[in-house]
Amino acid sequence: MFSNKENFKRSFLEKLQTMYAISLEESSDSERYMVLGSLVRDYVSKNWVKTNKHYLQDGVKQVYYFSLEFLLGRMLESYLINLDIKDMCKEALDELGIDYNNIIGQEPDPGLGNGGLGRLGACFLDSLASLNLPGHGCGIRYRYGLFEQKIVNGYQVELPDNWLKKGNVWEVKKAEKAVEVRFGGDVKIGTVNGKMTFIHENYHSVMAVPYDTPIVGYKNNTVNTLRLWSAEVAQKDFDFQAFSKGDYLKAVEYKYSMEAISQVLYPDDSYVQGRLLRLKQQYFFVSAGIQSIVRRYKKKHGSLENFADNISIHINDTHPVLAIPELMRILMDEEGLGWDDAWQVTTNTVSYTNHTTLSEALEKWPVDMFKGLLPRIYMIVEEINKRFCQEMINKYPKHSQPIDKVAIIHDGHIRMANLALVGSYSVNGVSRIHTELLKKHVLGVFYSIYPYKFNNKTNGVTHRRFLIKANPKLAELISDTIGSSWIYHPSDLIVLRNYANDKSFQEEILKIKQDNKKKLAMLIRRQNGIDVDISSIFDVHVKRLHAYKRQVLNVMHIMDLYNRLKDNPNWDITPRTFIFGAKAAPAYHLAKETIKLINSVADVINNDKTINDKIKVVFIENYNVSLAESIIPAADVSEQISTASKEASGTGNMKFMMNGALTIGTLDGANVEIKEEVGENNIVIFGLNALEVQNYYYHGGYKAMDIYNSDERVKRVIDQMVNGFLLTPQEEFKALHNHLLYHDEYFVLKDFSSYVEAQCKVDNTYKQREKWLETSIINIAHSGKFSSDRTIGEYATGIWKVSPVVID
Repeated sequence: MFSNKENFKRSFLEKLQTMYAISLEESSDSERYMVLGSLVRDYVSKNWVKTNKHYLQDGVKQVYYFSLEFLLGRMLESYLINLDIKDMCKEALDELGIDYNNIIGQEPDPGLGNGGLGRLGACFLDSLASLNLPGHGCGIRYRYGLFEQKIVNGYQVELPDNWLKKGNVWEVKKAEKAVEVRFGGDVKIGTVNGKMTFIHENYHSVMAVPYDTPIVGYKNNTVNTLRLWSAEVAQKDFDFQAFSKGDYLKAVEYKYSMEAISQVLYPDDSYVQGRLLRLKQQYFFVSAGIQSIVRRYKKKHGSLENFADNISIHINDTHPVLAIPELMRILMDEEGLGWDDAWQVTTNTVSYTNHTTLSEALEKWPVDMFKGLLPRIYMIVEEINKRFCQEMINKYPKHSQPIDKVAIIHDGHIRMANLALVGSYSVNGVSRIHTELLKKHVLGVFYSIYPYKFNNKTNGVTHRRFLIKANPKLAELISDTIGSSWIYHPSDLIVLRNYANDKSFQEEILKIKQDNKKKLAMLIRRQNGIDVDISSIFDVHVKRLHAYKRQVLNVMHIMDLYNRLKDNPNWDITPRTFIFGAKAAPAYHLAKETIKLINSVADVINNDKTINDKIKVVFIENYNVSLAESIIPAADVSEQISTASKEASGTGNMKFMMNGALTIGTLDGANVEIKEEVGENNIVIFGLNALEVQNYYYHGGYKAMDIYNSDERVKRVIDQMVNGFLLTPQEEFKALHNHLLYHDEYFVLKDFSSYVEAQCKVDNTYKQREKWLETSIINIAHSGKFSSDRTIGEYATGIWKVSPVVID
């Protein structure tokens, strides 16, 4: 089909006629995208079938990566790159009079994730396939995803993200592989031949229908699978009697209530129904996924003997932890194993990644809610807790405190992280400092019990998307300079260190950066109506909006910078463009207020002609993977300024350094390891370190009001939030103002002075052009360590014990 341009063009025109019965001249870009997508999927399908057949027939060990999010980004160009047909397709389309960029721009970003957690899952799937590893994803096919963000008068407004409006060309519906998932009802306990039985009755059921998406490896024949589950109600569950009697709402009420499970990502959990829906989602996709895995395994092996030797189930954070009791349920209730045998299989199958040190992110569910929705699963969790606590009592007969800390059920709640720790064979953090914090503080008691379970796997990002795809000119320059081995072995990027002081190479790097900045400036002009200077420093802060990520600290510095410029209009600073992108959870009012603050500050600064455009502030709405691919290659400065000890790893920091940006950050997450790689002169570090933060938490001694009263710059900026300076009602930012002064748990004011000094260092370094370009090249050279290929290689050998399988 794609053997040469002529074959491709002929296939394209034939597919266009088959799908739409129109000529090329009559077709729209949207239709052309669907045609190209269909051709690519057909092209991929042969190896997809071959890969699955090989895995099944040879009985190789497979990994199933369970995640509530998979933030894939647009897939078309990634497929073309990995299949090594991008240039040929681009040339063929050009000969047909079709603009390639218009075609790839038609693809919507799949609404399957929110932030780093979901993008990490997507990077991992890419690396699994590219390393010939048999690993698949399991998640939810959200109808509307998170939400589409609009900025109206500076405020975030959430709209449905109807990314499936025109269908999804990549997915294949597998209706015949649907499974039933049960909620509510009662459990009848009986005995058969002296063995206890558990019969689930009077339950509500929903059909989990799988939609499979191919995950294509880079220039190999491996095509793994991302299986996403959609909640659908069977036709038999439609209340035809009610419909016939004219009670139309009753007739569809059940259908809509159950299908709501796969409608949106992270329903608002500020009220009971929202939390209940989240719990339904979490059980829905793990139950469907594990049922599917077991069914497929039995098809090959007949029984579940040696299940753990052939299957690894990995849970990405606490959202999929119900995989543990669900696997127990299937092994006992459906396969007839006793408790001890089922527990041995389960605890040798499931591994767990922790992604947070924030206590509020370690999920807990009220016992009453959990028990009512999942009665049989609750019985299993209760039994796990009972046996575990008894084991702990035997181990700590004189101390009750450890039992309180590690119990799975405590104080009327089920603690999901505790369940994950007890029921898995491996627990990993996602950066070295994060893992140490887990061992010493967050999960310290568990570490004393299970030291052998804990390990570190520092996160990584796929260089195929965030360098080869997002920054093709830079990728081409690297290959022209050091060869292309780095594409297969990212650690080979270190050879670029030899060119850090090469003037000719520096000029090429600068040219590419300026070109990328020009493209981003055009996007900003088109979307925001703001003209930005491409010779200014592009200072970028794009990530999920959360208080610990401290976007507000960045804004305070911008306000202080503006104040100093107003006081001294002749101040010689390098012009700077501050670029933000972030979504705030709909119920997270402080985060939404921060978005309004950024836009209010932008309104004041961008319209003040007296500062001669030395500062511009831009908030790009609806930040997603596609925007990241435009923003990151253009960035000069990467803002990674979370409170030390709060960011588990971060992956944005890696994407930015891979594209030559200078990191300004705290010693938090992977920033610590980036600093070790590039050296302290090629990263700008500021603020409290993790130990100092922990000391304040444990011993006190910090009052934000003391900083407010002693630092005139801080006082001025904080006051400007509520004194009308921002041209908004004085109460607009009162909550944020008060939070900073009276509840500054993320040490924004404490780190302010150090942050300002660090930003001055950034400004001074940028003025030294050769030094700046040297730093940029050094960051690129050391980014190979932070490829997800390295991370997945460590997971494969250190946790999952899986080996590459080459598909001929």
